[in-house]
Amino acid sequence: MKVLVVGNGGREHAIAWKLAQSDKINRIICVPGNGGTASLDKCQNMPMRIDDFEGIARFAAVQGVSLVIIGPEAPLAEGLADYLLAQNLPVFGPTQAGAQIESSKSWAKALMEDAGVPTAKGETFTDAEKAKTYIQKQGAPIVVKADGLASGKGVIVAQTPQEAKTAVDTLWDKGFRKIVVEEFLSGEEVSVFAIADGITFRTLLPAQDHKRIGEGDTGLNTGGMGAYAPAPIVTPELMAQIEEQIFRPIVSALKRKDIDYRGVLYAGLIVAPTGEPKVLEFNCRFGDPETQAILPLLETPLDRLLMACAQQKLADLPPLEWKAEKAVCIVAASAGYPEDYQKGKAIAGIPAAEELEALVFHAGTKKKSEGFATTGGRVLGVTALGEDFDGAIATSYQAIERIEFEGIYYRRDIANRVRPQSNPVPANPAPDTHNETEDVWAEKEEE
Repeated sequence: MKVLVVGNGGREHAIAWKLAQSDKINRIICVPGNGGTASLDKCQNMPMRIDDFEGIARFAAVQGVSLVIIGPEAPLAEGLADYLLAQNLPVFGPTQAGAQIESSKSWAKALMEDAGVPTAKGETFTDAEKAKTYIQKQGAPIVVKADGLASGKGVIVAQTPQEAKTAVDTLWDKGFRKIVVEEFLSGEEVSVFAIADGITFRTLLPAQDHKRIGEGDTGLNTGGMGAYAPAPIVTPELMAQIEEQIFRPIVSALKRKDIDYRGVLYAGLIVAPTGEPKVLEFNCRFGDPETQAILPLLETPLDRLLMACAQQKLADLPPLEWKAEKAVCIVAASAGYPEDYQKGKAIAGIPAAEELEALVFHAGTKKKSEGFATTGGRVLGVTALGEDFDGAIATSYQAIERIEFEGIYYRRDIANRVRPQSNPVPANPAPDTHNETEDVWAEKEEE
């Protein structure tokens, strides 16, 4: 069968790579794709805009596509799934109504309260001055969130009331007219994805990512500088608790709202020192770069899982099968990311990295006659598997060290919290301009 994958990031390359392993799929079309998908077996790029709903629908219909997989949050929030479904095209990805779980922090907060899902206490404001008054009354640390899509960079953790008020002004100046202010929750963050078909759901392996640009989780927030899976903090007992207290109530709450949610429910959680999980946020799509760590561990054919979701047959699917290994993904970024960065830098060393059996997922790349060139802030995600985390970490760093492009930057402490302390990775700090202890607004990255 033929599938169409919408998106051009590392997440979409990982999805296409996994789909290509299925003997039931003979063609994968990526809209618009990147340098990695252009080089993938069974795959071809189609240079179309992801907001060209009519063009995507027409192309999918003419090509006889069996399933359209929508990767990024923006087209989901803008209603691409609705448009395709109206053309009788099968889709993996929630409708615009369901995508509000990511596109509107206030809507998601209300949904969680309705479902009884544990989350941070907070208030929503459409008046900046009222938000500042609330912040002054609550004190700090405190969290300020943009109510709309912000590429993973619209959340500010402020250590003082003044920093929080400045965050409100910054978001307001960026055009956000609705802001959520929440209590700060302490603990360890973890990402848990569930595939939901509107009736039931299946959880995937838990992962942990690294959002900050600098080592030691310092500096600006990014779209993600690395990830590892499965996250040891999520024991089978904790996963059962997450399923029963978070995913099952949310799926039921969406049904009560007559929202036929078929796609990924991505729960960004914080696990308190006492072991209790609470939701920091929900997203309506696979995470990036967590996907690049999770999918290489999946033994069940991805097309079978996603098609069962689109057809509301998850209940009939056998239990998911996973490799008994660990995975680590390290992101190679352009100099200056997540702020201003240059493009068009020649990339070398990818074949040498792959010789170590590492998986090199492309994010911001373009295929050229002589190889690849950079086109985005996050350029590559280098993933390695191992019998244990120590082995996976060692291989991933050995592989990424073979890759070169002007200004390449990557964190040297990815997965350090699960790495034996006797084997630290040498430090390679971010540029001084990024050594800030608090997050400030960063422009949307071009993936």
